[in-house]
Formats: sequence, structure tokens, C-alpha cells
Amino acid sequence: MTSTSASPAGRAAAAEHAVVRHHVRPLWHAPGTALGAIAWPPTRSEAWFGHWHYWWQAHLLDCLVDARARQPDPLRRRRVSAVARSVFLRNGLRWTNAYFDDMAWLGLALDRADRLAFPGRRRYRRPVLRLTGQLLAAWSDAEGGGVPWRRGDEFKNTPANGPAAILLARTGNLSRAAATADWIDERLRDPDTGLIWDGLRPGLVERIVYTYGQGVTLGAAVELAVRLPSRRAEFTDRAAALVDAVATHLTRDGVLRNPPEQLGGDPGLFPGILARYLALTAGALPGSDPAAAEARATAADLVRRSADAAWREAAWVDGRPRFGPDWTAPGPGSGPADRDLAVQLSAWMLLEAAATL
Repeated sequence: MTSTSASPAGRAAAAEHAVVRHHVRPLWHAPGTALGAIAWPPTRSEAWFGHWHYWWQAHLLDCLVDARARQPDPLRRRRVSAVARSVFLRNGLRWTNAYFDDMAWLGLALDRADRLAFPGRRRYRRPVLRLTGQLLAAWSDAEGGGVPWRRGDEFKNTPANGPAAILLARTGNLSRAAATADWIDERLRDPDTGLIWDGLRPGLVERIVYTYGQGVTLGAAVELAVRLPSRRAEFTDRAAALVDAVATHLTRDGVLRNPPEQLGGDPGLFPGILARYLALTAGALPGSDPAAAEARATAADLVRRSADAAWREAAWVDGRPRFGPDWTAPGPGSGPADRDLAVQLSAWMLLEAAATL
């Protein structure tokens, strides 16, 4: 480890290089393509993308956009383009699928790619509009509003509605974005802790708490506070309250953490998503009042402390960092979660977030 790699930007670059080296490979050996193998070392099926996880690839794309924004160069832009192209190819020559949370994640990544990797060119404008249109059409008044987790399902959850609200806000659909954020706040906020529950179905609220549910709810509040002056104070207050709830209930010694039962597979991504939107809060939450200032400072502190912990506890494989699913414990070990792309993306996302502060 060098002094450069110990800087926030150097740490992010080291995580980037590790994921690219261990996981990113051409799709079916086709030139100009790239996806992330879902585990390392990969099985034969994983290496050939028999299993590929659409939404993990969306977060790989988002992390590559982070890297491009941190240090622009032609190679990073080509990687962004290759992964976006390969998602379309591996998904059967289409951008959409049956899951509204998946489509929201990909829409967010493609929209950021347009803005940060290809500014002024709007290379992905059409797929972003297509994915946004799917989210707009999915809204129903059942259970008070919101979009379902997937087509034909009655379950409406924060992990679908949160990223949908962020994407809708960023694409100018402010009324629906605000309605979606309001639905989450009214239906899924725990009145005792201030945290956001997972979701609901007719007659039943799923009261489990996920870190990424807090992240996307926070991101939606910040985007709307910035974009809706008439409701700025309201959304700023919501964001500040949620930052405080996260700091109180979802950290250990100031470090973000998942519960032990949420460490591998999809949950491997969850704390990194929260870190992304805490960094957004630290840099973009409006307001000069003490509560807003404290929320920005707390959000930044949580990201920095978590990044320090993840970096400190990383193992080194072939001169590259390998992160565990729990940033407060040494890692990785030999369990299935330690092979997961999701776990490595989460740490990379965290370190990129810290590098923006």
C-alpha cells in the first residue's frame, strides 16, 4: 500500500482496479463488451454470464461512472460504454425487464453516464426515457400509490419506489417524484425510529429495515429539496431526520453496517447504496439552518468513518484490496459472500463516495 493509495481518491482507484481485474470481462468474448462476473473466482457458468444479475450490473455501471468523474480518461469512458452495451445485449436486446427496482437502478446509472461520462451527447437519452416511462406507467392508487416491486405483483416497496423517485426527479417528473417520496414517508416510515420499512402488500406492512432503503429515501428527499423550492424546507427536514435515524440505529462506532443476516448476495450492495446517498446529502442538501448543517456534517462523517474502516479491514490479494461484507470486521474470509461482486461493488461505491467529500 502506497501513500497515494491511502488518499481518498487513491483508495477509490484501488477498489476500481480490483473489481476490474477480478470481475470485469468481455461478454461471451465479444469485442467491445464488458460485464461483471458475479463472483470471483468465477465458476464456468459465472464466467460465461449464465447468471449475471441485471441490477448488480447497473451498480457496476454506476461505479464506473463514479471513476470516470473522479479521473476522466478515454479508457474509463470506453468501459462505461462497454458495460452499458453489454447489459442491453445480455438482457436480450432490450433495456427493460419485469422488475421496477431493477429498471430504476439502470435508469439512474444510464442517466449519470450521460451527464458525467458523455456530457452534451446524451448517448443514453432514449433508454433513460424508456425506463422512466415504465416507472411512470407502473404507478397505481392501490395501497395509496407507489409502484410495485415487479410486474403483476401487489408488493410495493421502498427499494423500487426510492430509486424511482430519484430518477423521476432527475428527469424532470417532479410531481410524480414528490408523490412517490410522500407515499414512502406516509406509509413506510417507522414512527418510533424514523427509519424506513421495506414495503407493504394488501393488509400487511413488511417492517424489516434495509440500509439501502434508507439511502434511496434520503436521495429522493435531497433531489426534491434541490428541485422543488416550494417544498424545500419540508424535504430538507425529512432528509435531516433520516440522517439522524441512520446514525442512531444503523451504525457501529460511526460505521455503516448491515445486520449479520444481510451480508451476502443482494444485501452485499445495500450499505454502499446508503453511502452513495449520504455523500449526496453531504454535498447537496440545501439549507443554512443548524439542522441542515448538522445533517450534512453527520452524513459526511458516516461516509468517511465507514471508508476508513472498510479500507483498514480489507485483505490484499495479488496486491489489490478485497473487501468483506461487514466493514467493521476483517475480511474477506472464505464464505460465499466473500466471492460476491455485490460486496466488492458496495465497498467501491463507498470509497468513491468518500473521494467526493
